[in-house]
Amino acid sequence: MRILVTGLGGFTGHYVQRELEEHGHQVVGLTADLTNLEEVKQEIRSAQPEAVIHLAAMSFVVHGDANVFYRVNLIGTRNLLEALAEHAPDIQSVLLASSANIYGNATSGVIDESVSPSPMNDYAVSKLAMEYMARLWMNKLPIVIARPFNYTGVGQTISFLLPKIVDHFRRGASEIELGNLDVARDFSDVRTVAAIYRKLVESSPVGEVFNVCSGEAFSLSEVLNMMAEIAGYAIEVNVNPSFVRANEVKRLVGSSDKLARHIGVQDRISLLATLEWMYSASA
Repeated sequence: MRILVTGLGGFTGHYVQRELEEHGHQVVGLTADLTNLEEVKQEIRSAQPEAVIHLAAMSFVVHGDANVFYRVNLIGTRNLLEALAEHAPDIQSVLLASSANIYGNATSGVIDESVSPSPMNDYAVSKLAMEYMARLWMNKLPIVIARPFNYTGVGQTISFLLPKIVDHFRRGASEIELGNLDVARDFSDVRTVAAIYRKLVESSPVGEVFNVCSGEAFSLSEVLNMMAEIAGYAIEVNVNPSFVRANEVKRLVGSSDKLARHIGVQDRISLLATLEWMYSASA
């Protein structure tokens, strides 16, 4: 298929492009400003995509201007859907990347897609609002929604937690400043996520929502222990109160059972293997 990938130049986009091209798809990027409806319409008319993977978003949760989350994640997505509905008659699949952050501090243990959303910050609210808005277009477009939990890999900016930790060990730093140490997250490898996105856009289970996750949570202490094993030394951890987020989601681990029923059980890359890849690639 001719697949339009928004956010193609970003961290995830790089791996999605490679995954799609390795499986015979033609990939094009979107250069238009998503917040400019007419620009988006013009580019969709020109590109004539058969499928879309919508990755472009403001994704850094502590970004200073909360309004940007809504302009890009909500209004930008709406502009894209309007343009596709009007100008992409051959569209077969539209995969929207939402976020597991919409679940907030869910208390149900392993989170499946039936858990009620409880977003705890503007980023998560903007993603949930995007999902609700997208429902208005499901009678016009073949929409599938993915809710990725945390994922990482080579090329992710050090403003994100795991790349920051890996970078400190790579440089041989003796100490690191972190925020909440008691948080636990479900981490996947970006290469696994890219493969899942490809399979979802190929199979196009229209109207469905899927967690994209590993089903296993690791605390920061466990991550630091893995890195100490990889690098051969332990790092001193200092808690910086300015890094401690208000309304921090304490534990986030997902169920991938529904995803497995639709596209099969995925080969998982262990978190240790992902960290080893990041450490050696940065050296």
